[in-house]
Amino acid sequence: MPNSQQDALFILIKTLTKAEKRHFQLAFNKNNTKEDVLFVQLFNTLDKMKDYDEEQILKKIPDIKKQQLSNVKAHLYKHLLTSLRLLYKQKDPLIELREQLDYARVLYLKGLYNQSLRLLAKAKTMAIDCQEVMLSYEIVEFEKLIESRHITRSLENRADELSEESLHLRQQLANANTLSTLSLRLYGLYLKLGHARNEKDEAMVKSFFERQLPAHQSSRMSSYEKIHLYQAYCWYYYILQDFVMYYRYSQKWTDLFTEYPSLLKTDVDLYIKAIHNLLTAHFYTMNHEKFKTVLEKLECFMANNDEQFNENTKTSAVVHLYTARINQHFMEGTFSNGLRLVPELEAAIAEHQLKVDQHRVLVFYYKIACLYFGSGDNNKTITYLNKIINLRIGSLRADIQCFARILHLIAHYELENYSLVEYLIKSVYHFISKHKDLGQVMEEILKFLRKNIYAHPKALREAFIDLKERLVQISKDPYERRSFLYLDIISWLESKIAGIPVQTVIHRKFLAKEPRI
Repeated sequence: MPNSQQDALFILIKTLTKAEKRHFQLAFNKNNTKEDVLFVQLFNTLDKMKDYDEEQILKKIPDIKKQQLSNVKAHLYKHLLTSLRLLYKQKDPLIELREQLDYARVLYLKGLYNQSLRLLAKAKTMAIDCQEVMLSYEIVEFEKLIESRHITRSLENRADELSEESLHLRQQLANANTLSTLSLRLYGLYLKLGHARNEKDEAMVKSFFERQLPAHQSSRMSSYEKIHLYQAYCWYYYILQDFVMYYRYSQKWTDLFTEYPSLLKTDVDLYIKAIHNLLTAHFYTMNHEKFKTVLEKLECFMANNDEQFNENTKTSAVVHLYTARINQHFMEGTFSNGLRLVPELEAAIAEHQLKVDQHRVLVFYYKIACLYFGSGDNNKTITYLNKIINLRIGSLRADIQCFARILHLIAHYELENYSLVEYLIKSVYHFISKHKDLGQVMEEILKFLRKNIYAHPKALREAFIDLKERLVQISKDPYERRSFLYLDIISWLESKIAGIPVQTVIHRKFLAKEPRI
């Protein structure tokens, strides 16, 4: 028996908005045939269920026999998709464009070749305006098929024109495919590796990128070729922690939506992703003024376009908006104020739980834990870090999993759970070693905790000063910089030395525009 997480029809119904449900029910209440009534009954039954239960369905709808259920569900699923297609055609011009291609196919099958060609010509103009190279290529290939099989009395040089168009589009598609594959593989590398940890990592990333990057001339590239190129460069420089170059390519990527405004209608998700990368670049380069400007731009864009967003766009927008808002509190050292975002964020994750992947959940748990740590609430810090530690996600973002365990130790240390810290150090060391992620910063923190668990307060202050001095030296190593991206350990040490909250230290640095490591 399928359960709630596996039954496709049940999941689809649970994601429907009120407007989508109303549209479907109105369409099926028109005819009132016996079959339509059955579909509406099944729809209403599944809609009211909290969990999928086949026995309850059969009990509540006696007209459906057990052997019929699978077939009825399949038909209902198809009807729901048809209903949604009509609704989403108003939001996504690509659905309308594909419909024009279907109509052209129907006209062709009817033997109305010239009518089909006229419709294809209109569709091709739409596809070019929408920067849709793949659909443009599909249309040109269909035009070639009609022209090669039937006497259409087209223009004299039509065959040559179509051949040149086809060749040009095919080259664009090949380049876009190579670049999108490179971008995707770099993203996969980042999920596995995080930022480059040493010279070996850097050499591997550089070698991989240089081998896979095709020869290109930006001035002759299509919009999507440029997007995939800039995405690839963004991931490349982000992994290498070259945040200035990461910023430059994030800005180039964002600027494409000014150069090609039609992309905002056909691929708004990509625009939001570009803005997210630009915000992340400003965050890591500590450019607070530009960060605020871009964040306001994102908030304004979301407020003005929310009704037009599909579910994927809404999820993407919410994820990136809350990421940016939390990062703003990290930059400003206003951790306690940032805690007001936590209930909103948790509600958003719950609302979009079917669409938010585990990587995003992992990152949010870590950011929430850091908010609580910065505000001085170590118990809550541990609560959210335990969520990370208990996730069964293999080596996904092993870098964050390792730093979560380090912060977990520090939070217990702050609570004076010394015996627990002593017990946990071995397992944390083993976990980090297993993932081959034991950098100098982690090693120094583990040594410090092991050595100073029961230290006298006076000796402890000296130990904090000594650790800070060592970490400042280590921070000069470019490969160790990533440790300070995950955890501002030096500000924490300064807070312990001065006897003031860590958020006070970070806020003072922010006001003084003091660069952070």
